[in-house]
This record gives sequence, C-alpha cells and structure tokens, in this order.
Amino acid sequence: MPSILAIDTSSEFASVALLHGDTVLSRLASGPQTHSQTLLPMVQQVLQEAGISLADCAAIAFGAGPGSFTGVRTACGVAQGLAFGADRPVVAISTLEAMAQACHESTGATAVLALLDARMGEVYWAQYRFTPTPEVVIAPCLSAPDGVQPIGAVTACGNGLSAYADAFAGRPFMQDARADLMPHAAQVATLARLALAAGAQVAARDAQPIYLRNKIALTTAERLLKSQQVSA
Repeated sequence: MPSILAIDTSSEFASVALLHGDTVLSRLASGPQTHSQTLLPMVQQVLQEAGISLADCAAIAFGAGPGSFTGVRTACGVAQGLAFGADRPVVAISTLEAMAQACHESTGATAVLALLDARMGEVYWAQYRFTPTPEVVIAPCLSAPDGVQPIGAVTACGNGLSAYADAFAGRPFMQDARADLMPHAAQVATLARLALAAGAQVAARDAQPIYLRNKIALTTAERLLKSQQVSA
C-alpha cells in the first residue's frame, strides 16, 4: 500500500499525517499565525517516526479548501515545494470531504453534512454518502445558514454548526451533530490514497486550492475607488 504524506492548514489548526501501511502517524498544532513555521518540523517528525524519507512516499496530499484563504494557500505551497523536491505528484483533497470522512469514522454515519465557518455570515457546506467510500450528494458550496438544505436525514459536523447555532436551532441535523470535527491531515491522507488509486493526482506545478468565494480581497485600486465612493 502506498505511503501518503498529507498536510492541512485550512482552519486555525495545522496538521500533518503520514499514512504508512495501515498506520496513521500525525501531528497537530494550533494558531494560524504559526502554520508556516510548524508544518515542516511536523513533517520531519512523522517521517522519522515511520523510518522513511519523503522520497518513499507515493504522493503529497493537502487540504485544498474551502477554508482560510491564507491557510489553503499555505498548504498548497508547502505541498508543491515538498513534491518538487521529492519528484512526487500532488493530491488535492476537499476539506469538507475530509471533515465528512472524520464524521464517518467517528460515528459510522453514511449520510454526512459537513459545515465549515466561512465568516461574514456564511458557511461552506457539502453533503456526502459513504458506500463505504465517499460520494458527493451536494457539491461544496457557500451560502448563508438558511441556504443549507441537505437531502434527507444526515449527520452534521463542523464548526459551522457552532458558529451559527442560533440560525440552525431546531433544524433536524442539529440532533447528534459533531461541531468538534474539523479538517485534519489524517483524513486527507486516507482520501488521498483512494484518489491516487483512481489516478486523481496532478503534477506539483498544477496543484491549486479550492476557492468558493469569487472575491477574496480588494485590489489597491478597488480599495481606493471604494473609499472615494464612500467619501463622495
């Protein structure tokens, strides 16, 4: 079975995992301001624990988003750098699918709704069915809480549930919901092994984050124009 190194920095947590045979070795650190400093030491730790080198891995996987704009860019950049150095392909995994995988592993649920706080009064969300591998029921999207409309009965997970608890109050999926389950490199690695077997890897130069917001930030010219409009 191929060994997969995975990283995720899509939230306030940074995680690294090595799927080596049937064993998952992982590390976790909190604090988004330290993601770029903590990733490489954690990578070295899991490789040393397994007694292998980066070149022994079949691919480098990363949580591609949606999530923190800076975080998913960091994960993509680090994955590309590692893949270039080791001459390995890259596998991009949806953070929402990784959350759903964690929910499936923790609860045994086969119908999972993943919700991630997107800030600005919105959530990233998607629905999956496990058979036992994950299948997309509703593709990742961005909406206000009232736009979250799963199909059928689901088990919900992710911090979007707690961030907008008032808006979701009384919704059927709030029963037995798991707001504590967040994207983690361990599930990114598990899904990446499946993706690799299906031929879903890309060359390092072609790896891209997943963005659901069309407009992440204003350019300098757009900020100037907006300030002029406000003051007019």
